[in-house]
Amino acid sequence: QVQLVESGGGLVQAGGSLRLSCAASGRAFSTYTMAWFRQAPGKEREFVGASRRSGGSTYYADSVKGRFTISRDNAKNTVHLQMNSLKPEDTAVYYCAADLYSTGFGFWGQGTQVTVSA
Repeated sequence: QVQLVESGGGLVQAGGSLRLSCAASGRAFSTYTMAWFRQAPGKEREFVGASRRSGGSTYYADSVKGRFTISRDNAKNTVHLQMNSLKPEDTAVYYCAADLYSTGFGFWGQGTQVTVSA
């Protein structure tokens, strides 16, 4: 089992930045693919981006590409989501998720609220 705890959400003006963090339990963090998802009110949860288990290469949804950056610190079992040039449409609850066995993201954090004001 893996436990994930997000932090760093808050209220920011459009054009501003926030950095989210996700701390994971477990002894094999470097072998997890870690991802960020988000869910806005009244909308389905959507993929934001991920850091692959092998080498940590990253990939992003088109909606955030060039503005958001995922990084990971395997020594600290932590993954970060740096969000720049935030837009009101980025307002959502952001979730961290882990894929341990290449079977999908079966482990989720509790979420952290990000609100971007116009």
